[in-house]
Amino acid sequence: MKELTIDAAVENIEKVTAFVNEQLELLNCPIKAQMQIDIAIDELFGNIAHYAYNPEVGPATVRVDVLQEPLSVIVTFIDNGVAYDPLAKEEPDVSLSAEEREIGGLGIYMVKKSMDEISYEYKDGQNILRIKKGI
Repeated sequence: MKELTIDAAVENIEKVTAFVNEQLELLNCPIKAQMQIDIAIDELFGNIAHYAYNPEVGPATVRVDVLQEPLSVIVTFIDNGVAYDPLAKEEPDVSLSAEEREIGGLGIYMVKKSMDEISYEYKDGQNILRIKKGI
């Protein structure tokens, strides 16, 4: 397991992505899976940066775990911000045009569709969101 604790700020998305990609490269992760994970990081860490401590900035921890059978990676996002379960939000109606659709929810929808598993829990004052992707 590798772990990075960093300020939950939009300008740190690139650092978080680079940290996770270092671990993925050690596993010879296929580029398609890496790109899907990168998009998920952008969405999930971006949401933490925008909403968890708003208007303040607080810490967020990103943890990377590797499972061997089958080879997969679990990326966990942990923050002490406002309790919020992004998985509880109703999925957007993607059959509607962009103009007709309500704002919000499309990013987490894309993450749900591109990851093998996604889970959320609020425990001991922490938001804990995990994504899992086979590689």
